[in-house]
Amino acid sequence: MKDYGTLSQAINKLKLEEGYEHDFNLLDEEIELRAKEETFGVEDFDVDKVLRFEGMSNPDDNAILYAITTSKGYKGVLVDGYGISSGQVSKEMIKKLDLKDNRPIN
Repeated sequence: MKDYGTLSQAINKLKLEEGYEHDFNLLDEEIELRAKEETFGVEDFDVDKVLRFEGMSNPDDNAILYAITTSKGYKGVLVDGYGISSGQVSKEMIKKLDLKDNRPIN
């Protein structure tokens, strides 16, 4: 298992070493790629990696980093504060980003 270090180090490694160059935003039922003015529904992207980060002293420092590839070939990252279910996210999106799915969790 590759050591990604801190959240910011992991983002840099994914972007510079693994080609996940874009930044995605989480919407209710889609992810957004603002740089391209495009959105992708749950059927239009795959989660390649899930990296979980826990703050040493403050639970508010917890985050999940997703490495994502879209159906159009865009590769990027999505950072979410702990727990996608805490916002107004659709059930389909929650299922797509669920950590319990059969993906490697680092």
